[in-house]
Amino acid sequence: MAVESHWLVQGTGVVPGIAYAPAAWVQDLAPVPQDDRVIPEAEREAEKARFGTAVETVAQRFEQRALTASGVATEVLMATAGLTRDRGWTRAANKLILAGRPAAMAANEAIDGFVSQLQALGGLMAERTTDLKDVRNRVTAELMGVPEPGIPKSTTPIVLMATDLAPADTAGLDPHVVVALVTAEGGPTSHTAIIARQFGIPCIVAVSDLRKIVDGTPVLVNGSAGDVHVGVPLAEAQALVAEDGKRRDKLRAWVGPAATADGVPVQLLANVQDGPGAQKAAKAPVEGVGLFRTELCFLSAQTEPTVAEQAAIYGEVLAAFPGHKVVIRTLDAGMDKPVPFAKIEHEENPALGVRGIRMSLANEGMLDRQLDGIANAVAIAGEAKTWVMAPMIATVDEAKAFADEVHKRGLVAGVMVEVPAVAMMAKQILEVVDFLSIGTNDLTQYTMAADRMAPTLADLTDPWQPGVLRLVARTAKAGKKAGKPVGVCGEAAADPVLACVLIGMGITSLSMAVAAVPAVGVQLGEVTMDDCKAAAKAVLKARTAREARWLATEALAKSKEEDDDDED
Repeated sequence: MAVESHWLVQGTGVVPGIAYAPAAWVQDLAPVPQDDRVIPEAEREAEKARFGTAVETVAQRFEQRALTASGVATEVLMATAGLTRDRGWTRAANKLILAGRPAAMAANEAIDGFVSQLQALGGLMAERTTDLKDVRNRVTAELMGVPEPGIPKSTTPIVLMATDLAPADTAGLDPHVVVALVTAEGGPTSHTAIIARQFGIPCIVAVSDLRKIVDGTPVLVNGSAGDVHVGVPLAEAQALVAEDGKRRDKLRAWVGPAATADGVPVQLLANVQDGPGAQKAAKAPVEGVGLFRTELCFLSAQTEPTVAEQAAIYGEVLAAFPGHKVVIRTLDAGMDKPVPFAKIEHEENPALGVRGIRMSLANEGMLDRQLDGIANAVAIAGEAKTWVMAPMIATVDEAKAFADEVHKRGLVAGVMVEVPAVAMMAKQILEVVDFLSIGTNDLTQYTMAADRMAPTLADLTDPWQPGVLRLVARTAKAGKKAGKPVGVCGEAAADPVLACVLIGMGITSLSMAVAAVPAVGVQLGEVTMDDCKAAAKAVLKARTAREARWLATEALAKSKEEDDDDED
């Protein structure tokens, strides 16, 4: 086919890498024809049974895919199978069917009602609308007798494109066929980004004018820059892909520990959510745990676990890393992570309400019992170097009160830097705590006044935003002056180029999903500490997120070129 002159569309790069292949758009379900029939009362039970069969068929397909998947992909597919059978929406659909609505219309109307509720809640709950819409489309397709929507069949490499990708699609993809993912919506913490990172394939989200690229058009995807190029000459594209292939070979061969090219060690840590996750992380080239998300252990707990039960759960994580640092975050319940036993009244704006440490304090004795559980786990496991930090701290008084309780139990105390006020008051906060850990996801959300899960705001929730980088730099500087550690445990730590910038600013550790560790380790090994400092200095001159990324990339590339010239 004839190719137009070179042009590009831009989005937010969330997984680095270069790929070149024809664009292949996800197959959407054809619009469901409006059906205003009223099912005769004598036929409604049969229509209800037909609906139940369709639901079960779709759920079993998810489960079958899960059997051939692994890691996060398996978890996502099994969770989506459970969502397909969810009693909430299926009960609503059955009620409509028994009132006379055709099954396909009932399924659409029931799920659309739940989608509206979740969108109103915002945060991670709003992100679940993608999952629900996917379930709706697949069940409807089954009821209509048409093929399920989803990834187009292909035996040759493609760049998969979509308005947004359902978890089931991303979890079930073949990375040898789908060489890159590009979506018009989504954000850095979406399922699409997380699974693309697990597979190690380039991924770009929030490309507003993606529909300009028609199906079958050869495209060059640059996941680092967030660019999708059309019209790149074949030889040039192949050369870029080959060069990126060398980078991927280095990732597969990297075994740690992390250090810059001039030998400065960099502590890379894992984000975990439970004992099995910690055991898996312990096999990776990490030096400990930088974020143990305790609330994820209790999302289905209807009653608060006892101190002894909590100690057993925390002890599993500590046991996986004997002699290494494990940073435990107290419950970050509320907003997007509702924990059943952590009660709070309905809130109009939960992102700015009672969450994190506020939720723990609102439930009398809950924080004390969790700290006791951690202390007991330490007494039993003993060998891990246990640090404890609180989420959503906003004031010096809150930080001091938390630190006092942690110190009473003989543990190291710190707080999360998620609220901009803490970054601004980092010097004073560090006078009462032992360390800080920057949660870049929430810090970006609150700095930019933009929901980090809102697909249309992905450009604002980019951690490369200059305002966010300045707050990080300020916090790191305060840590250096106080002689106390300041780590980063948000998604920013998983970006190889941004990781260099963070280390250059004075960040002392980086914690991330295990799958992201090799890319960060390889990148750090190719630059010196002076290179990292130069990149950190350069980004503070930026006026936009794109400019900040470009300045950092240029600074690091320039130093590498100078090193190559010296060798000549």
